[in-house]
Amino acid sequence: MPEKTENETGLDLELAQVRRSFEQAAADYDEAAVLQREVGNRLLERLEYIRFSPTRILDLGAGTGFCQRSLASRYPNAEIHALDIALQMLKQARKKISWLRRLKRRDHFVSADVNSLPYADNSMDMIVSSLTLQWCPDLVAVFSECRRVLKPGGMLLFSNFGPETLKELRHCWSRIDAYTHVNQFADMHDVGDAMLQSGFSDPVVDMEMITVTYKDVRSIMQDLKQIGAHNVTRGRARGLTGKGRLQQLQQTYEEYRQEGVLPVSHEVIYGLAWCSENAPGKSNLPAEIYISPLEIKKRRER
Repeated sequence: MPEKTENETGLDLELAQVRRSFEQAAADYDEAAVLQREVGNRLLERLEYIRFSPTRILDLGAGTGFCQRSLASRYPNAEIHALDIALQMLKQARKKISWLRRLKRRDHFVSADVNSLPYADNSMDMIVSSLTLQWCPDLVAVFSECRRVLKPGGMLLFSNFGPETLKELRHCWSRIDAYTHVNQFADMHDVGDAMLQSGFSDPVVDMEMITVTYKDVRSIMQDLKQIGAHNVTRGRARGLTGKGRLQQLQQTYEEYRQEGVLPVSHEVIYGLAWCSENAPGKSNLPAEIYISPLEIKKRRER
């Protein structure tokens, strides 16, 4: 039976199915991952306002290596570890590293579960993770592992989807049947609380909405399939979606059409936190902070 897990935020995933989905999507992933690259770029732009020179970086949920390559360009002397649950994704990432970095052996590829990182305590200067936490039912467990492997003074930087993601698709399906057709996502406050519970200090969390437009519902569904973003909730319908219900979906989604296109909303959460020397659970941990990217820049320029 597939491994099943559930947590307080209501996330309910079959992790074996997550792995299979991304294994199958690896070869064609980059063709459809336009939003994923955009979010990755916006996440890494935050590093421009932070004076930090890591020598050992973990790219958590590296996929086909987009963030890994950007990090290698920003920190050419750093050793970068690309970790992903799907081996086929890592094979795609390995193909894309430069010959110079290949020669210097600065890039490492590890297929493993983010809930049990195969690294020693205090072994990483920075952990970067873009759009991976949505597949992690227990955020506290993942953040605790991140804190364990980070050195004191190390930094965690990540992006994740929030609950308003795919809200149009979720609403349309709710009018057709009682199954869950869209994955659930933790909200910004849950993410911030999980960081605090894991012992991170000075957490900074902000959010923005990104809307991608499509010509029709078929294109929406095709893109989701191509990037491996299958519905893996326990309440999903088993078996193939019938032609009749897909036609209903198309008709219902037409209510959202504006200026000839259909919108797909994505709530993107960005988080940054530091690994202090305080032990997890101490009462002197700072309060959770919600702040805009503009304010982050202003603070760094002071």
